[in-house]
Amino acid sequence: MPNLLPSRYLAEPGDPHAFDPAPPPRDPGPVGVLLVNLGTPDEPTAPAIRRYLGEFLSDPRVIEIPQFLWQIILRLFILPLRPKKLVPRYQGIWLDGGSPLTVYSQVQALGVQERLSAEGLNVRVELAMRYGNPSVASVMDTLRQAGCERILVVPMYPQYAASTTATAVDCVTARVARLRNQPELRFIKRYNTEPAYIDALARQVQAYWAEHGKPERLLLSFHGLPRRTIDQGDPYHRDCMDTVVHLKQRLGEDAERVYVSFQSRFGAEKWLEPYTEPTLKEWARQGVKRVDVMCPGFLADCLETLEEIQEECREAFLEAGGEQFRYLPCLNDDPVWVDGLTGLVKRHLAGWL
Repeated sequence: MPNLLPSRYLAEPGDPHAFDPAPPPRDPGPVGVLLVNLGTPDEPTAPAIRRYLGEFLSDPRVIEIPQFLWQIILRLFILPLRPKKLVPRYQGIWLDGGSPLTVYSQVQALGVQERLSAEGLNVRVELAMRYGNPSVASVMDTLRQAGCERILVVPMYPQYAASTTATAVDCVTARVARLRNQPELRFIKRYNTEPAYIDALARQVQAYWAEHGKPERLLLSFHGLPRRTIDQGDPYHRDCMDTVVHLKQRLGEDAERVYVSFQSRFGAEKWLEPYTEPTLKEWARQGVKRVDVMCPGFLADCLETLEEIQEECREAFLEAGGEQFRYLPCLNDDPVWVDGLTGLVKRHLAGWL
């Protein structure tokens, strides 16, 4: 083929700045899939917890008050005292492989990788944590070093909220903003009514009830948010309610047993209601004896589910007069959910594979 480049683009032989008129074919590399969960301390010790809380609670998406004032409160009152109190709570849930959130999130990431690889798809799946390790920045670098020119970001939050999904997107784009050669990005915003997600939740409930019997009530406890964030336009509450509607439809005649609440309040302002623990206490006083609690907004068990719900809420319900409290675990290593997550990922990779 004749050289069609103008002579001014051609350099003398040996010139290190010579323009190659026939470059080798570009290797597109694998497609990257980045799963992002919230995060956890590296170990159940006060220093590790302090580092984690310092990063988590310094995110203005999480604490939406003037940062100059909040940092004074955080550095002088919360970080010196709170980590020590949390040590026994984290120690009580820690697994041999680390925190439950890390262990089960990694199981899901590996499961998706195995399923995609079994189909012969050139995909690299990695897990990152928004706060703590492995960091989003380090995992993004790993994907880029593996040659990923296209990356799908999958926040591990079925329901969208600015304090979870949006801050994960912020973190990814902040890292990419520092790159000269940026990868192409896609983001999954929500999958709160994804059939595979609803089916996995329903199957878990039905399997548990088939083995252990049905309760009087099933309480779906979602993580709470300040009420003002919803008034300001955050769609989180709507996303949670849509999940509930679809799950109740899937449960059929047992839908009448299903109720909703919100947990993990922080601070003095009003949060989404009804609150989980007060709801359970009131039920017990009303004569409700047997309840099951499930946390659909968490894909992997963590401190908020295993300690706050399984321990604190159980104790509150039984002390108020309840007789049977059962916590249904998160989807964790459920193969039905891993299949569903794989299908969700594949659909959003359309055109890239």
